Amino acid sequence: MHLSKREAPIETIRTRAYTIPTDKPEADGTFAWQSTTLVIAEIVAAGKTGIGYTYSDASVAKLIDGTLASVLIGEDAWNIDALWLRMQQRVRNIGRSGIAATAISALDCALWDVKARLLDMPLARLLGMMRTRVPLYGSGGFTTYTDDDMRDQLAHWVHDNGCRWVKIKIGSEPPRDPHRVRAAREAIGDDAGLFVDANGALDRKQALHFAQMFAEQNVTWFEEPASSDDIAGLASLRNALPARMELAAGEYGYTMDDFRALLANEAVDVLQADVTRCGGITGFLRVAALCDAFHIPLSAHCAPAMHLHVACAAPRLRHQEWFHDHVRIEQMLFDGAPRAIDGAVAPDLSRPGCGLDFRHADAQRYAV
Repeated sequence: MHLSKREAPIETIRTRAYTIPTDKPEADGTFAWQSTTLVIAEIVAAGKTGIGYTYSDASVAKLIDGTLASVLIGEDAWNIDALWLRMQQRVRNIGRSGIAATAISALDCALWDVKARLLDMPLARLLGMMRTRVPLYGSGGFTTYTDDDMRDQLAHWVHDNGCRWVKIKIGSEPPRDPHRVRAAREAIGDDAGLFVDANGALDRKQALHFAQMFAEQNVTWFEEPASSDDIAGLASLRNALPARMELAAGEYGYTMDDFRALLANEAVDVLQADVTRCGGITGFLRVAALCDAFHIPLSAHCAPAMHLHVACAAPRLRHQEWFHDHVRIEQMLFDGAPRAIDGAVAPDLSRPGCGLDFRHADAQRYAV
């Protein structure tokens, strides 16, 4: 069998959106939600089906069906970089960021999954593994949680899952945040790392004021203390934060220019990227190359099951966000979703592609 010598024309693209209620109301510094929408894209080529997905809006499925599918149907699935560029060009007049970027991300992930399945190998091996396990940080601590809810969640990640770090949301009621940070530190003890994420809710002076207070609880990571649109503000905060506190941002990066701007302006200590937003596996690999060029560590944002294989391949990857809402959904709806063991996840190298199979029957009740 010499599949690498044959074309693999893309035969079919299937999309579907599913809206899954949260187990409790969730909120951060700038947004509140009670459900999460998952958009699945499946690509069939040469008899193999690849899967990709994004956490976005249900309209992504319509954008794929009505605008992007025609760019791919009939094309050779091996030529991922060329197809990625054609999709970027197709949405030029729509705008490459936001909805369009998430649609391209889902399709690109599905293309890489198809390629690995055609070769009958795990995607991590195809990409070239830098590591066999990906460290996790537990992420949740939503501003809607009671102190007891938050303590239980954080303690579970540290004591049961072995996570070395945990993160809580702040910013919806800033005066309460020092208390919540103290409660989080009490729950995890002195040895685990404590992160906070404002989701851009604060202005520069607020962020610096609270950073100095959080430093008393040995908070070592301040994510989006101000809006990521304020790159100059992030850069000034990075220089002003307490010495042991890193500034992280990048989860809302959609194009390579977004990430290059954060790096070139020295706005982050750690760059974040989300494979379901930044152009899929292809985009994530390019972000990883930028991080390598700028000597900046990379952290994978949310969607741990989809990140797992490419996270094994990224040179400067530090850790993966083990985001409560997405972990729950992925374990509900995907065979092969990773499980946290000793604070890390590892790909199942006995499964081809990204190692995931979507349970359509289980998901049907959430279909949009």
